[in-house]
Amino acid sequence: MATTRLLFSIAILALASSLAYASDPSPLQDFCVAVNDSKASVFVNGKICKDPNTVTPDDFFFSGLNKPGNTSNPLGSRVTPVTVNQLAGLNTLGISLARLDFAPYGLNPPHTHPRATEILVVVEGTLYVGFVTSNPANPNQKNKLFTKTLYPGDVFVFPEGLIHFQFNVGNTNAVAFAGLSSQNPGVITIANAVFGSDPPISSDVLTKAFQVDVNVIKYLQGQFWWNIN
Repeated sequence: MATTRLLFSIAILALASSLAYASDPSPLQDFCVAVNDSKASVFVNGKICKDPNTVTPDDFFFSGLNKPGNTSNPLGSRVTPVTVNQLAGLNTLGISLARLDFAPYGLNPPHTHPRATEILVVVEGTLYVGFVTSNPANPNQKNKLFTKTLYPGDVFVFPEGLIHFQFNVGNTNAVAFAGLSSQNPGVITIANAVFGSDPPISSDVLTKAFQVDVNVIKYLQGQFWWNIN
């Protein structure tokens, strides 16, 4: 019985430890610069490591966030990411960055980052931002919306995995920068995923889920859903 209790306690502690991570696992070496080489010998956290003897300063360098993104699209916004896919030296470091540009009344539509918390700072313009909580335990309660209007110098945090958005409520351009707690935070834009998947989700499923006429679903599935990332 004592042995059983001990094993149970160890299992609980192990589970608690695994749940304690808030971002990517910590690296086990100084760095692991990503390389697209299937023959490389070291593999960590989703990207193969470059031979440390061939690493250069450029592996830790990115240039271009001073340049505005092209917002000439129906949403009027553009995200310029700096993840491990653009900056190989981020591999295993659990952090990334993005620049967000907005035309007047431009929108970064409701989306989620499945692997990262996001912290946003506005440097130009006025943004209306917010996030929605996960489903409450009480079925009689609704998901709660948290919103704030941000001005230059203001900072707002979007918790990991929660649906959030940013909307330029001004008649001038807006610019913001975001830090994310993952080398590869991922993006799921809600409308794109639900109505623009390939192959499409069954209209029977979506009609039932949204409680609308099937023609509404077919109309939405027939739209072109923009990817601004």
